[in-house]
Amino acid sequence: MSKNLRAAVATALSVALAGGFISLTTVAASAATAPAKHADDYNGDGFRDYATAESLAGKVTVTYGTASGPGTQKRTFTQNTAGIPGSVEENEAFGISLAPADYNRDGYADLAVGDPLQKVGKRDRQGMVVILWGSKSGLTGKVSTLRNDSPVSGQWFGESLATGDFNGDGKADLAVSQPTAVTVYHGGFSTSGATGKVTGFAVTGANKHMEQASSLVAGKVDKDKFTDLYVLGRGTSKGRDTSAAWFIRGGSTLKPGKTETYNALGSWYQPAAAIADFDKNGYGDLAVSDPMYNKEAGSVFVLRGGSTGPSTWYRLSQSSAGVATGPAPYEWFGFALSAGDVNRDGHPDLAVGVPGEKVGSAPLAGGAHVLYGGKQGLSGTGSQWITRGTSGIPGSVTEYDFFGGELRLRDFDRDGDSDVLVGAQDKPSVLIPSAGRQGLATASARELPLEPVFPQ
Repeated sequence: MSKNLRAAVATALSVALAGGFISLTTVAASAATAPAKHADDYNGDGFRDYATAESLAGKVTVTYGTASGPGTQKRTFTQNTAGIPGSVEENEAFGISLAPADYNRDGYADLAVGDPLQKVGKRDRQGMVVILWGSKSGLTGKVSTLRNDSPVSGQWFGESLATGDFNGDGKADLAVSQPTAVTVYHGGFSTSGATGKVTGFAVTGANKHMEQASSLVAGKVDKDKFTDLYVLGRGTSKGRDTSAAWFIRGGSTLKPGKTETYNALGSWYQPAAAIADFDKNGYGDLAVSDPMYNKEAGSVFVLRGGSTGPSTWYRLSQSSAGVATGPAPYEWFGFALSAGDVNRDGHPDLAVGVPGEKVGSAPLAGGAHVLYGGKQGLSGTGSQWITRGTSGIPGSVTEYDFFGGELRLRDFDRDGDSDVLVGAQDKPSVLIPSAGRQGLATASARELPLEPVFPQ
């Protein structure tokens, strides 16, 4: 159902984990020049490009943008591509995590790629992160491997990636997770493999609510100039698994902050998440998936931002007023999430996947809701519900389609509002353009050979 190996990672991690806190030395920073206009414009032509991964197959594919959106020019990278370390092997996960940014500030966006299952030397599942460097011709096989000074077997280095300017110096930084630690590499980066200062945060033993980190999400939470970071993971509470979000506040010195638990009944490995100012009060809110909620009917947990980081919270589910469908076990409302302004009112909105939804008589056919932001934040009021049976949507309702299993909100047609790309099981994705204040224009939906997987 999920092409980014979330389920496979969860299964493997439940068997065994090994490794510890990683300590990396600081190396020389690269000279700063003008950064790329877009963090994902790999060939510097002014148009956003689109990177996706099939981590089960070890493939990362870049589709280059045009004035009208994604074009036909593509390039696929694997570990058999000249210059990329390793080789294509079973039980590895090249591309499970992606993070685009202009890391060396040369005017071309670059792409950080993680493979937490990579065997390095004799160290099985040590993990690896490489940066594919952009150029006038786009991404090439020219890569740099992120330095790891404390490698061990079972480290799972590179399981999740997030990028932003965490220390406010105008250079892109890169956060890398493994189950027991999070490491932030500060810019500048260079094609020789050099980075700026490196800051490490231990997870195991340092946080009473979190025993394993699984996902990272970066964004502006408070009102300062620094990018902040949430570490999502799991631990135990009163003898039961629980999910938690750990806030790390950006600044000249990164500062670990509050941890908020949001499910005391179970945990979901590598939840989908997004940071956006849904109520437009100047603080970024964290929306995180909680598909285990209410016998796996699912929900979305929203943690409001405040002056010092996380503040109050609320929860949305299919029981929320205005949401078109009702809750039932194993529907996984919130399995996939993506944020963007769909109706041009200035408030970010949230697309929510429900891949286990029964549509008509078809089990697990799936669908997606668009929940709109407003002065009070996200709500079900005026929300839109989309399935293969919605007028204008290509295809037909099919059992086990898992429509809504992957989502991406993005301005594909460059008209100023976010369109919705919805993925399903082994089928082309459906692009649903926005129509301004009217929300989604389902009558204009079309299929695209793109997958709406991470990064968001």
